[in-house]
Amino acid sequence: MAHWLCSGRTVQVEGLVSRFDPRFWTVDFPRPMMASVVTTAPDALRVDAVFYKADDLAGVIWEAVDRFDHPLLKYETSRDFRDCRLRFRWRSSGVMALDAINGPTLTIEGRDAAGAARSWYVRLWNYAVGTPEDAVVALDFGAMVGGYELPEDADPVWAGDIDRMFVSVVPPDYTEVDVPLAVPREGWVEWTDLVCEGPRSVLAIGDAVVPEHGLRIAGGYDDSYNLTPARLLRNALHLGYRGSIAHYVGMSHYFRLERVGGGFYVSAAGGVLNAACAAWHRDFAARARALGFDVIWSLSYELFDAHCWSDWKQRAADGAPALTGWEPPSTLLSPAHGGAMAYLQAVARAFMGIAVGAGLAAKFQVGEPWWWVMPDGRPCLYDASAVAAFAPVQIATIRGTKTTAQIATLEAAGACLAASTAALVAAAKSEAPGCVSHLLAYLPTVLDARALEAKRANMPLGWASPAFDVLQLEDYDWVTAGDAAASAEGVAVALARLGYPADRQHYLSGFVLQPDQGPAQVAEWGLIEAAAAVARARGVAETFVWALPQVMRDGFVHFDPNGVETSGDEAVDAFDDVLFPLALGREAEVTPGFSTAVLTSAGGREVRNAAWAEARTAYDVGPGLRSEADIGVLLAFFRARMGAARGFRLRDPFDFDAVGEGLGVGDGVVRRFALVKSYGAAVRRITRPVSGSVSVAVGGVLTSAFAVEAGGWVVLDVAPAVGVAVAAGFAFDVPVRFAEDRLSVARATFLAGVATSVPLVEVREA
Repeated sequence: MAHWLCSGRTVQVEGLVSRFDPRFWTVDFPRPMMASVVTTAPDALRVDAVFYKADDLAGVIWEAVDRFDHPLLKYETSRDFRDCRLRFRWRSSGVMALDAINGPTLTIEGRDAAGAARSWYVRLWNYAVGTPEDAVVALDFGAMVGGYELPEDADPVWAGDIDRMFVSVVPPDYTEVDVPLAVPREGWVEWTDLVCEGPRSVLAIGDAVVPEHGLRIAGGYDDSYNLTPARLLRNALHLGYRGSIAHYVGMSHYFRLERVGGGFYVSAAGGVLNAACAAWHRDFAARARALGFDVIWSLSYELFDAHCWSDWKQRAADGAPALTGWEPPSTLLSPAHGGAMAYLQAVARAFMGIAVGAGLAAKFQVGEPWWWVMPDGRPCLYDASAVAAFAPVQIATIRGTKTTAQIATLEAAGACLAASTAALVAAAKSEAPGCVSHLLAYLPTVLDARALEAKRANMPLGWASPAFDVLQLEDYDWVTAGDAAASAEGVAVALARLGYPADRQHYLSGFVLQPDQGPAQVAEWGLIEAAAAVARARGVAETFVWALPQVMRDGFVHFDPNGVETSGDEAVDAFDDVLFPLALGREAEVTPGFSTAVLTSAGGREVRNAAWAEARTAYDVGPGLRSEADIGVLLAFFRARMGAARGFRLRDPFDFDAVGEGLGVGDGVVRRFALVKSYGAAVRRITRPVSGSVSVAVGGVLTSAFAVEAGGWVVLDVAPAVGVAVAAGFAFDVPVRFAEDRLSVARATFLAGVATSVPLVEVREA
């Protein structure tokens, strides 16, 4: 496996796209309204909107700078629209008409000819021919005039330096006043026969296609609601992803709302999905099927807090609601509350209905169901429904040891959670018989080392195989922290407790939350790639990258070498963990080397550029051969290694051990440290320590509380405290291979005392 973080196209394939292509429009809006945009034809789009307040306004947006597509696939930046002419047929219903005072307006944001930032407001009705709800709109950006009444309010537009433009869509009774509508309003707008003409009507666009590979992709509606499904799936397809898409339906954009008092709360009246969400997902499902993707529909117990009924929320013993760290926060639904669970079941049926309607194979995931734990350790087991269901005793913190009564409470909470997930799966299957069920568990929370009994509540035995068809695991906090040891231990505990074989497991690797973190971001993607490789090596059925919006944002590209999937039994390690069979004599040659480019100027000054941070050592073991028997052993070993094809260990007679090497300093979290050997300021990574030779000291005190992982990693049982030094001593071998695919040995020259040349070269493994 290999990956690349692409910051921009260089020599990659480009194509052409019409400016204002329907796939690349977006929508945005304030809460609580909802809107979506989908493409209905190559030259057409549709916007669906749900309005709850009199000042709700959705913008249908075109941006001069592509902020959303993967760098390989972006359209070119072009801020000059002066030679463009845009024409489309407008049809609408349930929104303010073209001729109204606050009717659809094109807002253009950019700079005037003098470079001063400003906006223009173009009333579409001034450029329309037809009726207020069915008209052809023609916009010439080179001769466009803003203002309401023309020519009285004329404000000429200079379209030579534009950042973005958007068309407003508002309810028929829009008033610009922040008050609820008497009843929610649904509306739609369609643009058809959309065409852009003129010298600047065509843009370059990335059209590279990454070879198909073995990783799958995950994503979520909350992160992509503003994009067209066609645009989103284009990125997934071009980046080499195939097979299943794990699609989280989200917690903040799918629901209908009803007004009660001064707030809006989720509602099943008229169906649980709002019209915008339903339209988006119908299009997403149809396009996914057409492109050969499967969709795993993921539904969690998480819900946007401001729209959640008070009695549905999980609560701590003091009544505080379970709130996540998102801003604004989400909450967690109580598995014990019948109304909350009935609502989730209705949501599951609605999405499964969309899957079945699109002809997709029905696949449903219960996503990260759990009893919430506050940051200070308080479990949220005490909402009124939970108290009535299993009478929980007081547990001040989930951490530490627990009494018999507290353990019984955790077991009862787990049984309640398992019953609720079983009912949710049953609801999905009632809409889609034969639906494949998935459970997604987030290991760092469920298997917190400080809370050993938490798994009784949050990984209940009621989930054990065959409760679900597939067990999906994710552990991104451990992954991005570099704690591979915790990942391996967590997987082992989950499998021992739930018993799903590898061919009924999936793994989700990711994710990088924040953009623009520099080297830290590069490192996190490397860790995500490595974790995915580990999962595939242990033979899981599917491995996903979480998630597509971050892949697009950061330019992540994954490759499988030669286009071959290297998971499970197909994995090929071109290294044999065996020692070169002959002891090296003192005549053997050892040659460390670097790669340095030296540029000498006409005046004799030099500029030197070191291409390698570490020396790469070459060896010639031929002079150490002592007998014809040695030659026989060498030839057999050479054949077994297939010449230069496979690596092996070599004990360097001049450099084979280290004492007191500093491996790092504790931060209270990381337990995994790489073995290294220092040569002054230079540091050499050691990947092949001699078995049984490693000793470790933490804070200057020798410890046996560690293990050595393949690849030269020390894993401590307990993370060292902040500032505590970790050191090690060890013997080590050098990974090498034969430098050539031919080995020439002549008996006559050997007996005559002429040394045979057997060159080896060091293999970089880290």
